[in-house]
Amino acid sequence: MPFVLRIALPVPLPTLFDYLPPANGTASAGSRVLVPFGRNKSVGVVVQVNVPAQVGNAKLKRVLRVLDDAPLLDAELMQTLAWAADYWLGAPGEAYANALPLLLREDKPLPETQEPIWQLTIAGRSALDAGSRRGSSRVLLQTLLAAPLSAAELDTSLPDWRPAARRLADADLIERGEPAPAPNFFPHAPKLALHTEQETAIAAVTEAFGRFQPFLLDGITGSGKTEVYLSLIERTLAQGKQTLLLVPEIGLAPQTVRRLRERLGVPVEVLHSNLAEGERARAWLRMRAGEAKVVLGTRSAVFTPLPHAGLIIVDEEHDGAYKQQEGFRYHARDLALVRARALQVPVLLGSATPSLESLANVEAGRYRALHLRSRPAATHPPQVQIIDMRAQRLEHGLSPALLHAVGETIARGEQVLVFRNRRGYAPVLLCHHCGWHAECPRCEHPLTLHAAWRKLVCHHCDLQAPAPPSCPACGGQDLKPQGQGTERLEEALTAHFQQVPVLRIDRETTRRRDAFEQLLGSLAEDAPAILVGTQMLAKGHDLPNLTLVAIVGVDEGLLSVDFRAGERLAQLTVQVAGRAGRARKPGRVLLQTHHPDHPLLHTLLAQGYAAAAKTLLAERRQTRLPPYGHQVLLRCDAHQRAAVDAFLAEACAALPAGDALQIAGPMPAPMPLRAGRQRGQLLIESASRRDLHAAVRPWSVQLAQLPSARKVRWSLDVDPIDLY
Repeated sequence: MPFVLRIALPVPLPTLFDYLPPANGTASAGSRVLVPFGRNKSVGVVVQVNVPAQVGNAKLKRVLRVLDDAPLLDAELMQTLAWAADYWLGAPGEAYANALPLLLREDKPLPETQEPIWQLTIAGRSALDAGSRRGSSRVLLQTLLAAPLSAAELDTSLPDWRPAARRLADADLIERGEPAPAPNFFPHAPKLALHTEQETAIAAVTEAFGRFQPFLLDGITGSGKTEVYLSLIERTLAQGKQTLLLVPEIGLAPQTVRRLRERLGVPVEVLHSNLAEGERARAWLRMRAGEAKVVLGTRSAVFTPLPHAGLIIVDEEHDGAYKQQEGFRYHARDLALVRARALQVPVLLGSATPSLESLANVEAGRYRALHLRSRPAATHPPQVQIIDMRAQRLEHGLSPALLHAVGETIARGEQVLVFRNRRGYAPVLLCHHCGWHAECPRCEHPLTLHAAWRKLVCHHCDLQAPAPPSCPACGGQDLKPQGQGTERLEEALTAHFQQVPVLRIDRETTRRRDAFEQLLGSLAEDAPAILVGTQMLAKGHDLPNLTLVAIVGVDEGLLSVDFRAGERLAQLTVQVAGRAGRARKPGRVLLQTHHPDHPLLHTLLAQGYAAAAKTLLAERRQTRLPPYGHQVLLRCDAHQRAAVDAFLAEACAALPAGDALQIAGPMPAPMPLRAGRQRGQLLIESASRRDLHAAVRPWSVQLAQLPSARKVRWSLDVDPIDLY
C-alpha cells in the first residue's frame, strides 16, 4: 500500500480524505494544499503525513500543489482542532476551516503582514485646498493631510471612513501607499487606582503565569473588571508574551480596542466579521508570526495562533453569542479553556452574571473564583424597584409610573434607557373585527410589523411583505398592532417627550458598519436623552449621564418553557441594570411586570444575582439538567413531515440500548415549521458526559448511512444552549 497524506477538506462530511503526495514539494501537517475534489478543486489542510493508504494507487488522486512553505497551523492548534471536532461531533474539515480567515481558505498567496497605508495624492491636496469636497470626504482628506494612516488607525479615528475612501480613490484623490513601519505607540491613558479586590485578583492570576489555571472573575457591574484585564495584559506584555481577549459582540470591540491601545502602548489586533477579509488575514498572520502581542476578537478569534501565549481572557463569559449555532457548533468559551490547557497558560473568565456552568465548576473546584464586590468610592449600586402593571392603564405598554420617572429624569438633564428585547414596531398585527392576524406562511408564526418600512417581517426566516391597508380576511379597516417592539416604544416616547432626542439602538438601526458607535457618539454627555434598545445595549457601555433604566417585557422570561429562561432573565436584568449610575450620579432601575410576587424576581432584587443563581443551580441539580446533566440534540428538517418523522425514528432506533442514556423524542421542534420546512428533534441526555459521548460518537457516523438521511437536513448540537 502507498503512503498518503490525510487531508481535511471544508465539506460537511465526518471524514478525512487520502491523497497521494504532490509531484513537487513536501507537505507537512498544518500546511494548506490544493487538491482535486469531484469536478472542482479545493483547499484543504494536511492533518497527517506518511499514512498507509486504505486503497490502491489507482483510486487515489494526487495533491496538485502545496500552498505553504511552512505549516500555517502549529501543532497546538492542530491538536486542539482535532479534539474540538471529536467533542462537538463536527465534520473535521469544517473545524479546520473555521481556524482560518476566509482569505486563507483560498488558493491565493499569503498577504503581506504589514498593512498598506492610505495617503493623499497631489490631486487630493489640490482638492482640499480648493474646498471641492464636502462632508465625510473632506474630513478624510483633512485627516490624511496630517499623516498617512493604515485602515486600522482610520477605524479608530474615523469609524465611517470607508465609503468616503472609495469615492476619493475612484477620483484619484487618495491612494494606497507602501506599508508604514510599525507605529510607535505610547501609553497616554492614566492608570486608575486599584482597590484591594482588584489587586488580589491581579496577583492571583499573575502567580499562575506559565501554567494552566482557570479563574472566574465574578465582578458586579462597575467594579472594574476591565482594569483587571488591562493590568494583567500589561504584565503579560512585560514577559514578551501574547494575550487573547474575547468579547461576545462586535459592538463591544471598537470601544475596547480604543481603550487597550490608549493604555498599553502597543498595536492591538482586531478579529471580527465586520472587518475586511484582508485585514482579518493580516492580523491572524501577525499573531502567528509573533509580530503582534495582543488580539481582541469575537467568537472566531479563539482560533488565533498564539506561538508565545501568555494569557487568555473571555469577557462576558456567560454570553450565548460564544456558541456557534450553525455548521461546526463549537463554544468559544469552552474552546478557550481547552487551548489554555494545551498552551499551559491561565485563562480568566469574567462576568457580572456568571453562567451556571462556570459557577458549578467553581463549586466542584475546577475553577478558582475571584470576586469584585465593591465599586469605586464615587459610585453606588442602582436602586431597583418593581412596577406592578396589574390594573394599570398602559400607554403603548408603558405604565404611568414609568413615564413619570422618565419625565423626572429628563427634567434633571439626565439620560434614560428603556430596554425591550424585541425589535420592530409590534410583534402581531391583528384585525379587531374578525380576529385575523398576520402570519408567516413559511413558519406559521406571527409576522412582526415594522412601521418605518411599512412592512411585515418574519424574524425567523426574514420573509417580508407589505403591510396590508385592510384586513385580507374580512376587508375591515380596524387593523391593530398588538404588543410593543423597540420601534413602537421609540414612537411613543418621541411623542411624549418631544423636547429630547430619542435614539433607537437595535439590529435595524445598526446595520451599517460603525453605526452603533456613531449613534452612541451622537449623545451629548451632559444633555438629556432617551435610549430605546435591545440586548445590544445590555453590557459594556459606559454612559456617565445615564441614571434611569426601565426594563419592559420582563414577563416573557418568567413564563417561558425553556429551562434556561430564568438564568437568561436574571443575567439580562442585572446587565441592563448595570448601565445605570456608573458615574457619580445615583442610578435607578424599574422593572415592569404583571407578576411582582414571582420568587425569581424577589430573590434577584433582595439578595442579588449570586443568590438567584444558587437557587437556579439547586433546581438544575434536582432535575439533572445542565450543568449537572449533559445533552446532545439531533435536529432535522425537510419539506415533508413524513421524511422528518422517518429519519428521527430510524435515528432513535439506532441508539444503543441501556440505562446510561435518557431519550426525549422523536418530537416536533418547539417551532415545528420554519422557512417552509418541517422541523423535528431528538434529545439525548445523560448524567455522565463520558457515557454520552461514548454512545453518540459511533451513532453520529451511522446517521449519515441511514436510508432516510438523504431526504432531510440534519445536525448534531453537543451541549446545546437553545433547544429551538
